[in-house]
Amino acid sequence: MANLNTTEAIESLAAEIGENIYIDVAKWHLYLRDAHLHTPLAERLYPLLSDDNLTEGQVQQILRSIPVKLGGGKIEVPLVDLLPMQCQVNLMELLEEYQRKM
Repeated sequence: MANLNTTEAIESLAAEIGENIYIDVAKWHLYLRDAHLHTPLAERLYPLLSDDNLTEGQVQQILRSIPVKLGGGKIEVPLVDLLPMQCQVNLMELLEEYQRKM
């Protein structure tokens, strides 16, 4: 039962991330749901939300650890390098709000 609740919580978090956070490529905004990055990101971020000391450093470390393949896989760029600063701020706010609702 707890596993089902965790799955639902991760899906809910993924939906929030997917609708609100985007990568910027040549001034094109590609939302993380369209890039299929919202669920892997939510799966890595969700465990941090049970900790009352959620920090920007922890989030940045996770964003750095997610490679995004470009050019058909010719190169990989860390997700953190593709998110505009405002999206990183929005992500922190989204996580803090989600954490308060838990």
